[in-house]
Amino acid sequence: MNILLKSARIIAPQSEYHSKSLDILIQNGIISDIADTVSPPEGTEIVQPKNLHVSPGWLDTSVCFGEPGYEDRETITNGLKTAAKSGFTAVLVNPNTYPVADTNADISFLISRSKDHATALHPIGALTAKSESVDLAELYDMKNAGAVAFGDYQVPVSNPNLLKIALQYTSNFGGLVLSFPQENRISGKGVMNEGTTSTRLGLKGIPALAEELQVARDLFLLEYTGGKLHIPTISTARSAELIGNAKAKGLDVSCSVAIHNLFFTDTVLEEFDTSYKVLPPLRGQEDTAALIEGLKNGIIDFVTSDHNPVDVEHKNVEFDHAMYGSTGLESAFGALASLLGAESATQLLSKGRSRFGLTEHLIARGQKADLTLFDPDTEYTFGREHILSTSKNSAFNGQKLKGKVYGCIANGIAEINTKQQ
Repeated sequence: MNILLKSARIIAPQSEYHSKSLDILIQNGIISDIADTVSPPEGTEIVQPKNLHVSPGWLDTSVCFGEPGYEDRETITNGLKTAAKSGFTAVLVNPNTYPVADTNADISFLISRSKDHATALHPIGALTAKSESVDLAELYDMKNAGAVAFGDYQVPVSNPNLLKIALQYTSNFGGLVLSFPQENRISGKGVMNEGTTSTRLGLKGIPALAEELQVARDLFLLEYTGGKLHIPTISTARSAELIGNAKAKGLDVSCSVAIHNLFFTDTVLEEFDTSYKVLPPLRGQEDTAALIEGLKNGIIDFVTSDHNPVDVEHKNVEFDHAMYGSTGLESAFGALASLLGAESATQLLSKGRSRFGLTEHLIARGQKADLTLFDPDTEYTFGREHILSTSKNSAFNGQKLKGKVYGCIANGIAEINTKQQ
């Protein structure tokens, strides 16, 4: 594979080439030259779409594919193609499968099924057996098989002693524990944020307290045990404040926020559209503003699409009975760039690999090509035609977004689409 990226504006603050428009020659998966003008060898494919920008490859820390068990929602093959065309060169895949990925054989299966794709799949092993929050899963064996972290997708660790033991045990081999921030005994049968909107709509609410109580508990346990903790997809201002205080104490904690929790508030549920039924739920304007501020000041470490394809049979039902989840890979950059600007969005999407033990890739001669290609200025209305996933349950349908992704180059494979929106 020989490719010349022509007149590409490089967005990489850690690179000497940051903000420069240069030619980038890639030969056999390696960046062989970067210069004002590069003369390509014979047979080189020249890529020069409109307003080409290039950054280090993007990472999504929370993605669901259906395989195994729910292939009607999304297969690994189609999911990885969707991720690549959406600009992600690596995704962390949740154990939201059947059976749950809770053994070394399950992790090995996921890795073997993901070979020969531009996007690398890194499994998150289940923290507890069958994600039932009763007994710890085979954590060390899964680590040896390639799991990068351990967590039960959208299933809280109900027993605090179980989380305490998990943090102590994984600290022996540097494992990272994920704990979903919800206390189910407080959230009860709630289906959306508890507030004036839920009262007006007559829907049972999930109070912010359900999240904040769990976050506070987990941080106390982390302080007691040591170890490494990641809290995925927080949604309230108080959660960000608690995590900020824990970081100030020196605790080894990180957190993420889903892009839809930055982009929408609970008022979009006025029409009972199940596309907006996500977990954690969409909150109010004060929480949304605080989450954006948390990203800017570094308290919140990562953004994620929290991509969760759901088949139509589980979405086109009454709101109370609809399954939680929204696809998000395809809309991630456009939504985030619309909120924060393209350069900030790019930097947020490019970070996080070291937290999960993955290699950081630089844009420099001799480095492995791990690149995302995009145009930050294209504006368009996101619609079903932009959804590449098998399931079409996107909260961003009909939203005006800014930023088109051309694709990516990684693992010696180019997945590039220069067709305009």
